[in-house]
Amino acid sequence: MGRAADLGKRADLLRRVREYVICNGLADLSLRPLAKALGTSDRMLLYYFGSKDRLVAEALAQDEGRPLLFLRQALDSAGAPADAAGMRLVIEELWSQFTAPERRDVLPVTFEVMTASVLNPSRYGPVMRNLLAEWRRLLASAFAGLGMSDERAVAEAGLLVDATLGLLHAPLADGDWDQATAAFQTLLDRLEPAWQAVE
Repeated sequence: MGRAADLGKRADLLRRVREYVICNGLADLSLRPLAKALGTSDRMLLYYFGSKDRLVAEALAQDEGRPLLFLRQALDSAGAPADAAGMRLVIEELWSQFTAPERRDVLPVTFEVMTASVLNPSRYGPVMRNLLAEWRRLLASAFAGLGMSDERAVAEAGLLVDATLGLLHAPLADGDWDQATAAFQTLLDRLEPAWQAVE
């Protein structure tokens, strides 16, 4: 098998594994049923990925439409927001990306990985740590662009990330996305005046 074909097969498997995990979750995931559902063998999955943990980690990282990609591209193309109002607009769009109907099927797996990373940090910890670190780093950079010290920018980014994750969790349980969005707007109402203070 040529290298290009090999890489293509691997990429296709990652895409299909991600779809399988989103539909079925992680709790009872094992290689043989997964391989059967994909029309391949557990030996072939191990050939491409080495272990189930690596396979799952890479599959979950394959999300070209993820909201953080939007945030990175927005900051790369337009630079950090010039003021608190601009920062709020960027963060509101990020919330819209996370809560879009086509994204909601992905969120339960995200929280399942988060829980798994607490219970088994060696297995899923790196996946969640990388996700949180990327999110905080991007936001901290944007906050620093408002004139905040590095320490405060990191703190503001951490507060926003942690609060947003909490607000995303509730509507998965009760289905009330409008209430979650209203709560998120209230959060920004509280935070934005403090961002303005450093302009």
